[in-house]
Amino acid sequence: MNAPTFSTATPSELRRAGIEALVKALGPIGMIRFVQQFDLVREDYTAERDSILGGATVDQLVDELLQRRLSPST
Repeated sequence: MNAPTFSTATPSELRRAGIEALVKALGPIGMIRFVQQFDLVREDYTAERDSILGGATVDQLVDELLQRRLSPST
């Protein structure tokens, strides 16, 4: 069976080829250590943004930025 080209490979095929390339280049332990660097953290961006901005509207944020430009702190 011929390997598909990267432009037509399915996500699974591409992932498999990538893992094989990493194992070949880094060895099994190196591949694992490399992949561990890309731990996908599933954080809630919306909740984090709301906690930082406090539910301010775009207009309120623009007004605050304009005020800061007009009255910079010294």
